[in-house]
This record gives sequence, structure tokens and C-alpha cells, in this order.
Amino acid sequence: MNRHRGLTFIELLITATLITILSIACVPAFTNLVMDLRMTSQVNGFVHAFHLAKQASQQLFTEIAVCKSPDGVQCDANKSWADGWIAFINTNQDHPPRVNPDERILAVGTPYKSGSITANRQHFVFRPFEMRSTNGTLTFCDRRGADQARAVILSYTGRPRTVRGATHQDTGNPPLVCPS
Repeated sequence: MNRHRGLTFIELLITATLITILSIACVPAFTNLVMDLRMTSQVNGFVHAFHLAKQASQQLFTEIAVCKSPDGVQCDANKSWADGWIAFINTNQDHPPRVNPDERILAVGTPYKSGSITANRQHFVFRPFEMRSTNGTLTFCDRRGADQARAVILSYTGRPRTVRGATHQDTGNPPLVCPS
């Protein structure tokens, strides 16, 4: 005689309790992971665009501009960097940069809906070889605040580097600031 034994109420209660405890422990870690991935994607997009702009300015021997652009077609200084951006060949070197019909867009950045991006520049200009480019800092924040913030710091030579909020402060640099 083959008897099938089911679960008792106590076994079901213990199993449900363990699942609840594991869920409570894992959800915050998963949320942090998702926020880290979204921020990393945005930071990497800018670093890639800056490297591309530096290289293109040297190869084409002309200015390359990176500006805020929510539509991916034209610069809009009144918008936020988090709304999107473009990198384009600025052959007529207008200031502030505007995309003309004969100027090619090299890269388009997607909006950062999970946080904010602030900068100390309205746009960045990359110039060929020994001509100075626009330096500046872009700070990426989300709801976790300045300790988890990241920044892309662009030198006069057009070389980007990245820093993290907490480690940036440990090196004696001023802390990254996030809007409240």
C-alpha cells in the first residue's frame, strides 16, 4: 500500500515564513543592483561619447560638441542632461552649439529617468590636438543620495575619468553634491 503524505499546516507555515524572510532580505539588494546598473549605463554612455568626440575631433580636425537634447536632434540648453544628449560634428563652431543640416550627429544619449544628471557646463566642446577642450564635471545621482553618486570629470585635454561619491571624498576632493 502506497501512502502519499501531504504537508502539514506547520510545515506550510514554516515554508511561508522562510520565503517571506528571504524576500524581505533580497528585495533591497535587488533594488540597489538595478539602480547601480541604470546609473552605470548612463555614466558609460557619457564616457563613450566623450572618447568618441575626442577621437572624432582629432580625425576630422574640427570641433565636436556634446549638448543637452531631449529629442536627439537639436541642442536645448534649457533642458536637463537627464533628458538626453547628443554628440555632433560642429563644423561651423557656433556658440552655443546648434545642429545645422550639414552637421552629422555621432551619438545620442537616452534619458535617465531613475535619477538626475547635473553639470557645471551647458555643453562640452572637443577640439583637435593641441587646442584646449571644454573641461567640466557631470554628476549622476539617484534617490540614494551623494554617497552613491558618480561623476564623470572631463579634463582640458578631453580625457574623461569617473569617480564614486564616497571614494571621491576619501581622496581629499570636495564631496559630490546631489540636488535635494
